[in-house]
Amino acid sequence: MQLSEVIPWGRSLSEYRGMFSLSESDLKKSIVGCGDGPASFNAELSRTNDQVVSIDPIYQFTAEQIRSRINTVYPQVMEQVANNTIDYVWKDIANVEAMGKTRMGAMQIFLNDYEHGKKSGRYVNSALPMLPFKDHAFELALCSHYLFLYSGHVDRAQHLLSMKELCRIATEVRVYPLLSLGDNQVSPHLKPVMTALKESGFEVSLSAVPYEFQKGASEMLVVKHV
Repeated sequence: MQLSEVIPWGRSLSEYRGMFSLSESDLKKSIVGCGDGPASFNAELSRTNDQVVSIDPIYQFTAEQIRSRINTVYPQVMEQVANNTIDYVWKDIANVEAMGKTRMGAMQIFLNDYEHGKKSGRYVNSALPMLPFKDHAFELALCSHYLFLYSGHVDRAQHLLSMKELCRIATEVRVYPLLSLGDNQVSPHLKPVMTALKESGFEVSLSAVPYEFQKGASEMLVVKHV
């Protein structure tokens, strides 16, 4: 992976709590975040939970390399959002300027924590559909803004392989959002993947979440071992 191909964009622990309906008891579980990128989720939660691991191929790079890439893409992303405000729900985040402050604040917390967290094993350079963890290594796996969102780039077979891999390493898997990037429609891979997982013996459901920024993205996929 080339860093020039990545659009690093980070979210906070507060947003993770909303996106994945994380309860206080959930936050005490062993958790793996897939595709966390420069989110501050790990940095914030690791202050009270020493069983949090984030995985992302961007972790092959240094903090300064990631910081430089963030500074490069930030104005581009801000312009894109400003030109498409109708695609977002401006409730918890009031406007484009507030969104920029929220995202940059989260990414700064990540950058301040990154080198230390990487040395302690909290940031792991890896990517779906194959992860370097033992079976049932975690109680909860969270996949943020990767599966289903990038349906135009990740085919159905890769989605299913990735979901089965997450189910291999975790007792419960939650994925958010479920809309494809670009058209804000439910991913065409969602129903077939859900059906295949049910046929494999998993308990599969959709659950409403108390978070919506991408318009229509108000549900998460939940998969559990029976």
